[in-house]
Amino acid sequence: MAEHINKYETIFIVDKDKTEDETNEIVEKFKSLIASSGEVASVDVWGKRRLAYPINDKNEGFYVLVNFTASPEFPKELDRIYGITDGIIRSIIVRKDED
Repeated sequence: MAEHINKYETIFIVDKDKTEDETNEIVEKFKSLIASSGEVASVDVWGKRRLAYPINDKNEGFYVLVNFTASPEFPKELDRIYGITDGIIRSIIVRKDED
């Protein structure tokens, strides 16, 4: 039986206090993690932006949007890794509807 694959998009916000190299390492870490368990369709680096509301006394963060396809089990693991990664201040994973 063929494995079911879904389309997802995730946005994660990196702490603005991280250096440029540390931020790039975090972005690359998640790009390769997603690529190892699915297929990365696109990566859109939005850069530093003002947060809608303060998170941990911070008003700015480095935003990254990734569109990808993966099995239905992967987003739970990705969310877990976001939660234990130093430097990620917020993240969301959304399943996109099939067109």
